[in-house]
Amino acid sequence: MADKILGFKLMLTYEIREELLHDYYQFVMGEYVPTLQSMGLQISEVWQTAYGNGPNRLMGFVCEEQATITAVLASENWVTLNQQLEKLVTDFNYKVIPYRGGFQL
Repeated sequence: MADKILGFKLMLTYEIREELLHDYYQFVMGEYVPTLQSMGLQISEVWQTAYGNGPNRLMGFVCEEQATITAVLASENWVTLNQQLEKLVTDFNYKVIPYRGGFQL
């Protein structure tokens, strides 16, 4: 039996520029996460790869309604936030998947 879809998950992956680690944390905690939360997304997880070839960072946000994720991705805030984030990270990617609870890749 397939897991029930609980909503939608926005998954971000990237490599943090080590020399900008302090600036990265200030931006993500002070602006990135709060702005996405104000737009209706809730942070679900943040993973750091300690060993292996995976992305250095994986961050997930969830919401119940497809309209919420559609609005976020179409917004000027989304574009602006990611332009700022990309100054602090490399290999930035994101995808939207059905949210089923638990860890997902």
